[in-house]
Amino acid sequence: MTAIVAFTCSFAQETPELNPKIKRYSQKIDSIVVSEKSKMNTELDVIDKNFSEKKISIEEKLKQREETAQKYQQIINGKVDAQQQELEAATKEIVKNSVFMDRDSVRSKNEFRIGHDGVNVKFGQNKKRDDPKFFLRSVDLSVSIMGSGLTSKDEPFNFYNRDSDTRNTIINSSQFALRYEDQIGGFRSPVFYRLGLGMRSDRYVPKYEKVFRQDNNSLFVDDFDRGSLKKTKLNVHYLYMPLDLRFVLNPKYTEYKGVKYLDNKKQQLSLILGVYGGLRLASTNYIKYSNENSRRIVERERMMHGVNDFVFGGKFGISYAGFNLFVQKDFTPAFNDSALLKKKYGLQIGLEIANLDF
Repeated sequence: MTAIVAFTCSFAQETPELNPKIKRYSQKIDSIVVSEKSKMNTELDVIDKNFSEKKISIEEKLKQREETAQKYQQIINGKVDAQQQELEAATKEIVKNSVFMDRDSVRSKNEFRIGHDGVNVKFGQNKKRDDPKFFLRSVDLSVSIMGSGLTSKDEPFNFYNRDSDTRNTIINSSQFALRYEDQIGGFRSPVFYRLGLGMRSDRYVPKYEKVFRQDNNSLFVDDFDRGSLKKTKLNVHYLYMPLDLRFVLNPKYTEYKGVKYLDNKKQQLSLILGVYGGLRLASTNYIKYSNENSRRIVERERMMHGVNDFVFGGKFGISYAGFNLFVQKDFTPAFNDSALLKKKYGLQIGLEIANLDF
């Protein structure tokens, strides 16, 4: 019981917005402790006075003080036990509210959701839902998976191109970005801009049991003749810098203190147009194979030729209720003239799978 009282009192002091029943319970407990402690101190003062007047011995003084302390401890515990029912009722109400409360009613609560729109996590900002301006700007961490392929300059959107030196797979790349979003124009404007900074990782796998090679300042795809090829890929990592415009196609509005706002809490159908830049951080060729001497040999080679240091491209996407599907197209080639490849321009089809909203 003492532990419960200590926890309740600590909770009452550290949490600014409490259940009213918890507040009342805490106040009652404080009142009981203060009142009984005052009575105990009065009796202890009498014992000390009797000792100072030599009416009792030191042994008798210690014995009486211990008996007095035990007596008031029992009194306090008894009165606290009598309030147990009120504590249980308050605790049940807190649990009920935490389970059934509207997730937008108090932004001070952290949220974690998994649904058709992937993983969505929101970290509370101590803002109530009647503050619509708060919802018109945000900071989030976006995580996406993509299928990446190479196209030619003449056929920029020919994703599944049989003439490409690399395979076209459904998921072979990823990217993440920390983004800031804010409204453009007045509070009723359906247009938002997003600035971001993150990382993009593209993976290219050669066709027909071939591998990437670099020789004589050139990058090319060649047959593998050093054993049995198990796995190979060329990984290219970029510092990713997106700039997006988001257009809400079905805007809904709310009014607060006489001002009309776009209601950014409603489910929205949005069109996303953007551009991005990528600064190459690393490009590594990975080859895993076996031969007569070893069942597992892994080679990692830094590619010094054939890959451009910078890419620039555009983005088009559709978003509804957090479900984001997009296409990214590199306007500049991912591979330069030193790369002896048939297709050099990157094309990604992606899906945002997670969003952490701060």
